[in-house]
Amino acid sequence: MAEQRLYNVAVVGVTGAVGEQIIRLLAERNFPVKELKLLASKRSAGKTVRFKDRDVVIEEATPESFKGVEIVFLSAGGDVSKELIPHAVKAGAVCIDNTSAYRMDPETPLVVPEVNPEKIFENKGVIANPNCSTIQMVATLKPLYDRYGISKVIVSTYQAVSGAGAKAIEETLRQSREVLAGNSANPDILPVGALPIKHQIAFNAIPQIDKFLDNGFTNEEMKMIRETKKIMGDESIEVTATCVRIPVVYGHSESVYVELKSDFEMEEVRKLLAEAPGLVLEDEPAEQKYPLATTAAGKIETFVGRVRRDLNNPRALNMWIVSDNLLKGAAWNAVQIGECLVQGK
Repeated sequence: MAEQRLYNVAVVGVTGAVGEQIIRLLAERNFPVKELKLLASKRSAGKTVRFKDRDVVIEEATPESFKGVEIVFLSAGGDVSKELIPHAVKAGAVCIDNTSAYRMDPETPLVVPEVNPEKIFENKGVIANPNCSTIQMVATLKPLYDRYGISKVIVSTYQAVSGAGAKAIEETLRQSREVLAGNSANPDILPVGALPIKHQIAFNAIPQIDKFLDNGFTNEEMKMIRETKKIMGDESIEVTATCVRIPVVYGHSESVYVELKSDFEMEEVRKLLAEAPGLVLEDEPAEQKYPLATTAAGKIETFVGRVRRDLNNPRALNMWIVSDNLLKGAAWNAVQIGECLVQGK
């Protein structure tokens, strides 16, 4: 048996929540790492991160950081990716980017391995990781699309505060304590958008993720709409989205209505979902068994339940989809892409 080839790997944004998960997954999955370079901002340089049985020193991420590096995972924000990726590609690396910087670039494949793994090998040095809320939805839609075709998708999301970063988690927990104590919530972080106006997230639901655009949709909603079409490779699918932030720490939940192009039997639909890669069917309403953010947190799978035929359209389904937004929604999808890349499939 041929010895497995090892790769020089860099991770940009190692001190963030997604970066930390990428490092953990690279170790747990025994990714074929020869040398690991950990990169972050200047203020984090010099700190160490444990990788397997050794401590790795964090270096400042600069355009010169990528000499000899073959695979780069990036999760340090779109501006950082736009600045560093051209230098990494020029140095000969393939970049797996977890930001929105390259997602809609026509030259860059936007990949969910359960949906379009073949696109990985069409890369020109950059592979984009989709938006977290898009990933779990298209992974669930894929087996239905392949069997029946899809004409329309209407999705409402219930997204965890961890999607807005560590400060949003801290604010949610702080506000919860303050409100329970009878004090003011004093919002400071959410929603993250163009205006300085902030709303209480504790015991609340904020129907805004990212800034509003001229069409009345938020940037997050338009990401889901555009990315779904690109990943599925079908611009004819009608997609609309409403994205909501709720006071859950980890795990995005989604209510999805999908119109199929042909007739279906519910038994076959459930079988398709149960057997699809990366999906776990939890759909036993008589036993109150359905996907929950609390049970999906920390797991790499996408969970689907509440699967039922629509009452008005016999060719439509309603579903409830839940996944850990930092894992399948970010770090795990990126590492999965890396595994496909090194395995050549």
